[in-house]
Order: sequence, then structure tokens, then C-alpha cells
Amino acid sequence: MNSRSPRVYLVGAGPGDPELLTVKAHRLLSRADAVVYDRLVSTEVLSLVPPGATRIYAGKTAGSHPLPQDEINTLLVKLARSGRTVVRLKGGDPFVFGRGSEEAAFLARHDIPFEVVPGITAASGCTARLGIPLTHRGLATGVRFVTGHCRGDQPLDLNWHSLADADTTLVVYMGVAHLDRIAGQLINAGLSPDTPAAAIASGTMADERICRSTLAGLAAAVGAAGLRPPVLTVIGRVVSLADMLATPLDDETDDCDVPAQATIG
Repeated sequence: MNSRSPRVYLVGAGPGDPELLTVKAHRLLSRADAVVYDRLVSTEVLSLVPPGATRIYAGKTAGSHPLPQDEINTLLVKLARSGRTVVRLKGGDPFVFGRGSEEAAFLARHDIPFEVVPGITAASGCTARLGIPLTHRGLATGVRFVTGHCRGDQPLDLNWHSLADADTTLVVYMGVAHLDRIAGQLINAGLSPDTPAAAIASGTMADERICRSTLAGLAAAVGAAGLRPPVLTVIGRVVSLADMLATPLDDETDDCDVPAQATIG
């Protein structure tokens, strides 16, 4: 990469499968001087980074931030000002629960040239492979993305009555630890306990696992199966199309369907 024109690229790495990278993301990775990457970026995607490039891990998990966001922002500016072209590599899409807009705003305030390169967000990448359309005539007229992750010790405070819409597909990012509460609140707000639902762990990857049940039974099914993050949750009538539309999965993929009458234990 031409070091005379340093620039930061905020690049979406997609849901994990390297074949779901955009052509532009692949090109930028192969020519990067420095790559700052998140926890959800797969090792297969990272293998595309050239051996001579600097790699800096900036991953976060619940309650563990080895590199706080303020430090990440400052690091991007420092790397760019050193004359290097930087790829800030984020799982999914930088602007979908990726804090990419915060980093872009910080770069703009410090007069650092940058470009956002979109990626396939987990909601579309994981569901497409499983045959779950986010919208479908007669089943879902819209889709909503929400985060199921609480900030600090704060309670999960969402507009449950707005989200409990039978005509809308609801996709919950980072919500596996709160599935009991999410399901209970949606049911209390009027969504049928029998609404089809699915939880997808490590979507699009070789170790992908899926649990399908009703809204009322999903938390128990996920707990029994031992699904661990990253987990994406999809709630809505479109989940019922999975048997008909799913792309064949690898033999090692574990599909833990649960009978429709399963309930939260």
C-alpha cells in the first residue's frame, strides 16, 4: 500500500466465512500496512493479512476490554499519522452494532482520511444460509435489529411493546445471556409464545450450531444445547421457512431443533 497517502479503512469482515468478504475488503486486507481487528473476526479472514503487516488485537468481551474504545480511537489516529495505511477490521458491518460510526467521527475530528467499507452483517449472512428470509410476503413486512447486550450493570431496557409485532422479524444481537428476559418481555407485550424462533452460534462457520424452537422454549433449548457466543437470535414467522429454504450444512453442524411445545424451564 502506498505509505505516502495514509488512510484508515473501516472494513466489515462479514459473519465469519471468508468467502462472504466483499472484493474490496479482500483487496484492502491484502495490501494493508496495519490491521486493528476485533474478537469476532475469524482466523480464516485474518489469514488474508500479509505477513509483513502489523496486527493489533482490539477485541472485547462482556466485562473485558483489553483495549478500551478511547484507546482504539487514539491508536487509529496514531497509526495513520505514522504514514501507514490502516485497516480497522470489524466483524459483520462496521455500522451495525460495531461502533464504526464512533471511530469514523473521531477520525473526522482529527482530520484523518477514512473510508467505510460495508460488510455482510450477521443478521443477513447467518439467516440466508439457514433459509430464514428476513422478510417474506404474508409472514413479515419488515425487520428490526436490536442489541440484547446491557451496558455495564444497567437493565436491558427496550421498547417491548414496539418490538412485539407479529408482522416484523426481530433479530437480536449479543442477547444469548438474556434470552429468558427477552422472551418473557416480548410475550408479556403481546407476542405469541408459539412464535417461531432460532438461535445461531458461530453462524456461517464450520462449527456453526442452531437451535430452533418457539419463543417460549428457545432459552431452555439454548441452555440445554450449551450454545456460547457469538449467538444471533431470530424471532418471527419467517423462521418456519427454514426447513424448505435452508442451504445444506456441513455434517459437523449441530441443529438442535426442539419440539414446538417446549417451554422455558
